[in-house]
Amino acid sequence: MAKKKKKISGTVTITLTDYTLLSDEFEHALALETKLQNAATELEIFLSYLCSRIDILPFISKYNMQSQTSKIIIEDGKAKIKMIYKNE
Repeated sequence: MAKKKKKISGTVTITLTDYTLLSDEFEHALALETKLQNAATELEIFLSYLCSRIDILPFISKYNMQSQTSKIIIEDGKAKIKMIYKNE
């Protein structure tokens, strides 16, 4: 079981250049997260289509046993991809 991180109070002093870089990287991370979510949605649609044509549940079960970053859930013929984050 993972340990909970303790919140630390205090202050940090960084240069404006470093602050700008940090802020830019945050925006970049948000953009990547949006792209990842869009790709997951497209894959959900494709998997749902496959579910309507063939039985893919055995393949999904094998995938879910091996995957450490996501799980595929099939409910009422519709696929959902659940992301697994290490800090959850």
